Amino acid sequence: MSDRVKYELSEKDIPTTWWNPAADVASVAPILDPKSGREVGFDELTRSMPEALVRQELSTDREFEIPDEVREIYRQWRPTPLFRARRLEKALDTPAHIYYKYEGVAPTGSFKPNTAVPQAYYNKLAGKRGLIVETGAGQWGCAVAFAGALFGLDVQVFMVRVSYQQKPYRRALMETFGAECIPSPSTRTAAGRSILAENPDHPGSLGAAKSEALQMAYADPTLGYARGSALNHVCAHQSVIGQEAIQQMELAGEHPDVVIGCSGGGSNLAGLAFPFLRQARSGGPAVRLLAAEPAACPTLTRGRIAYDYADTMGLTPLFRMHTLGHKFVPPPVHAGGLRAHNIAPLISRAVEDGQMEAIALRQVECFEAGMLFTRTEGILPAPESTHAIRAAIDEALAAKAEGRGRTILFGLSGHGNFDLAAYDAYLAGTLADDSLDDEAVARGLASIPEPIAV
Repeated sequence: MSDRVKYELSEKDIPTTWWNPAADVASVAPILDPKSGREVGFDELTRSMPEALVRQELSTDREFEIPDEVREIYRQWRPTPLFRARRLEKALDTPAHIYYKYEGVAPTGSFKPNTAVPQAYYNKLAGKRGLIVETGAGQWGCAVAFAGALFGLDVQVFMVRVSYQQKPYRRALMETFGAECIPSPSTRTAAGRSILAENPDHPGSLGAAKSEALQMAYADPTLGYARGSALNHVCAHQSVIGQEAIQQMELAGEHPDVVIGCSGGGSNLAGLAFPFLRQARSGGPAVRLLAAEPAACPTLTRGRIAYDYADTMGLTPLFRMHTLGHKFVPPPVHAGGLRAHNIAPLISRAVEDGQMEAIALRQVECFEAGMLFTRTEGILPAPESTHAIRAAIDEALAAKAEGRGRTILFGLSGHGNFDLAAYDAYLAGTLADDSLDDEAVARGLASIPEPIAV
């Protein structure tokens, strides 16, 4: 048998519906207005989203039909392959079976187009002329630029400044698709100018970039705003990953004991893990779900469950979730897609209820795992994905120490071909192992709003 085994599906196996995880995670708290404390309703959310997406965001229906136009575009890269990592298993000398679902075959190299395409589709139907978004490491910006080109939408992207500097080729890819990429914080918006006035050398954060994008979208009703992670409808769109993985694990004749995803805003993790949770809750085999986040931005492991804003300037409603505080600015780790102060309320609730575990991993140990994966499996992983790889390797080594088998599935959320500067730093021994001291955590947590009496 080949050292590398691929499990593929055909076009007929592309999911026809998105599975809504809000139907499977109990008692997700309502979104609140920060001034009145009352629940935010349909009309308020249409300020930043098309009505079709608001309906998905607030729904507890089990499934949403995927429009034919979206499914046709999905055919360009879906279904994505699932591999058994036999060469990695051999290198680890482990009895564990390791599988990975590879989303890097998408046009922009990550899982992000799974939701960028439907969000562009619904905004086009709503009559928007363009989209404006924020992006961390650039995967989301590239995906929206790609989707915007397909639907004839202008795209502007506020990219976290440190990632703008670290990852110039992601900026170039956005511009190749016709988007404008702006380093954030910028002087384009009042939010950006305010942040720069306080700290001219601000490295940027997802929260700050989100504030800038929202300000511009609110000021121009012809522009749509699209979220790359965290919200319920985004997690639902990503369920295509897990739905396919369930079929592919059946082809392999196995079921995962543990499903692992890297954890930033939470949609990649949700897309892979929650379909397996639904299967378990419907009488299927039990499964552990594991979120792997960076120690430099430990939202789940050191954050607080509270109502907080999703952006730095407090332009969003309040969401109940694990948060490090909306003013938190993480160290400039290369896993820019995981540098989020908050996480999807659905992921937060799953961790709170014990349906999912969370671990925090350091940058250098993750790159070490990424190097081993590259040399055994032949794919250079995105820095974000190395967190899932590190966790999978640790699970496989634990199985070896215990002398028993274990079936491990992790999400390889994207390739790292645009992240070679980070690997170059690792190879040169100059990659910082960024840590986060208690004082930095305390400063971030202090920005969480006072509890609202409701």
